[in-house]
Amino acid sequence: MMSTASAYLTIAGLGIDVVYKNIKNLHISVYPPVGRVRVAAPERTDEDIIRLAVVQRLPWIKRQREQLQNAARQTKREMLSGETHYVWGRRYRLDVSRTSGNYSVVPKSNTLWVVTPEGSDPDSRRAALDRWYRRQLKAAVPDLLAKWEPVIGVEAERFVVRRMKTKWGSCVANARTIWLNPELAKKNPRCLEYVVVHELTHLLESGHGERFVALMNQFLPDWQARRDELNEAPLADEDWA
Repeated sequence: MMSTASAYLTIAGLGIDVVYKNIKNLHISVYPPVGRVRVAAPERTDEDIIRLAVVQRLPWIKRQREQLQNAARQTKREMLSGETHYVWGRRYRLDVSRTSGNYSVVPKSNTLWVVTPEGSDPDSRRAALDRWYRRQLKAAVPDLLAKWEPVIGVEAERFVVRRMKTKWGSCVANARTIWLNPELAKKNPRCLEYVVVHELTHLLESGHGERFVALMNQFLPDWQARRDELNEAPLADEDWA
């Protein structure tokens, strides 16, 4: 069946994708890996009916999301050679065999070298890599702001790289500040661009309603595909094979 229209609603603090279709009944689905909620609704269904259906099924939705998020939770990295790590969406094999008087991180070929002083423990290596990811993100953002601020017609006073448990980005509109999760440095650069555009658009529209969706469609027509790519890209440790 061909969908005829789509919308994005915020209901009880959850972002809900709504797709209107030539169907008889309303269906609510929760998708891995992070619990994206999608409603397939008959054409011309009133928004209040959708909101009521979601609210009535909130306990089920929350259970499904919790199960998915627990299953997808990233295991703690031991920072040992052979682990898989990601840089801008590309998969690398960690190597910590090199030592030096200084800390450094060098991605080369398929290897991510984390070089630390002799005797460094995993926590020191982890901290060195985290600092490096933050620097990577901070270096990438100014060009994106320079590209998109004139297009959107807004200007952020500053951006902050801050670890957040449940968000990739956030906008503090009254301070004209956007926050970005350092985990974005592990994702495809297309994902970072989507988050920057998303947060800048919040300087025009605070909510996620029809106006916000229309603005995102205007600025970045493939934003929903980028959002899904962001949520589906792997972050967990893997055995290198």
